[in-house]
Amino acid sequence: MLFTRYSGNPIVIPGLWDWRMVATFNPAVILHEGVFYMFERACSGLDPLQCRIGLLRSEDGFNFTHVSTEPVFGPEQFDAPFGTVEDPRVVELDGRFYMTFVFRPYAARCFPTGKGVPRYREAENIPAGLVNNYRSGIAVSDDMVHWEVLGLITPPDIHDRDNVLFPEKIDGRYTMLRRPNEFVGPEYGCSAPSMWISYSANLLDWSTPELIATPEQIWEAQKIGAASTPVRTDAGWLTLYHGVDAGSAYRVGVMLLDLENPCRVIARTPSPIMEPEAYYEKVGLIIPNTIFPTATVIKDGLLYLYYGCTDTSISVATVPVQELLEMVLGYPV
Repeated sequence: MLFTRYSGNPIVIPGLWDWRMVATFNPAVILHEGVFYMFERACSGLDPLQCRIGLLRSEDGFNFTHVSTEPVFGPEQFDAPFGTVEDPRVVELDGRFYMTFVFRPYAARCFPTGKGVPRYREAENIPAGLVNNYRSGIAVSDDMVHWEVLGLITPPDIHDRDNVLFPEKIDGRYTMLRRPNEFVGPEYGCSAPSMWISYSANLLDWSTPELIATPEQIWEAQKIGAASTPVRTDAGWLTLYHGVDAGSAYRVGVMLLDLENPCRVIARTPSPIMEPEAYYEKVGLIIPNTIFPTATVIKDGLLYLYYGCTDTSISVATVPVQELLEMVLGYPV
């Protein structure tokens, strides 16, 4: 374990306002003009599990304060008062800010068990004939506060999330990691939900997903998915991901993707580089034993990893980029 957990973890906790009273987790974080900006997924309640996106800022990457007392993005963008918007990932690309997110028109009802994945029930007011799947979308902003929805980019008949944009175009195309849950079976080349990649010329029309990585180890047996924006290094795209074992514990893995052809995995560690150890990573409101990595920022040679803890709060850990890169290069594929 190369990462050093911040002594003040968790750095963001729920409270303050009704829309974030129950939980805050799985953030996006970017560094813009020397300032860290965090987009938190905040929950107003569990029944329903309705989420919105709040915006915070920090000078040092550890101590965050809210930019606004109101969320900057939510189901209101879709005129969906019973909906939910979740798991933002943000990149600065071509001078603008792009957010991938997950939207569902009717939020599920969540009943934690304290032992693993909660029991979920559908909302009771879903109109007949409506497919109430989670769908990923893209929004754009010039100031990180006001967002324009470009559209939903995944089919309505599949559960496709963990959509993460690369921070630059590759071969002139927008590039995105994704995880279509239903792409499982011999015809897809994987036995559990896996990591895929797609390309687009306009951010709305995406190529047929191509499989790049599947679960290989016991700690990722249930599924794997992209964690945060891949980081460009001279050796390749440094890409963190989450793996889920049969007991629903979430850990962090790392792989290196080819710079010119990110479909190709150059290296990948067989063991997790971080797993639940601290109390706030083992015990929480929704899913125990969960480190869910969703943002990486590099400043002065140090990689800041931001992650959700038990779907309850937000923490950060750091590691020198070169140390992490040398580690993963020791496991060539």
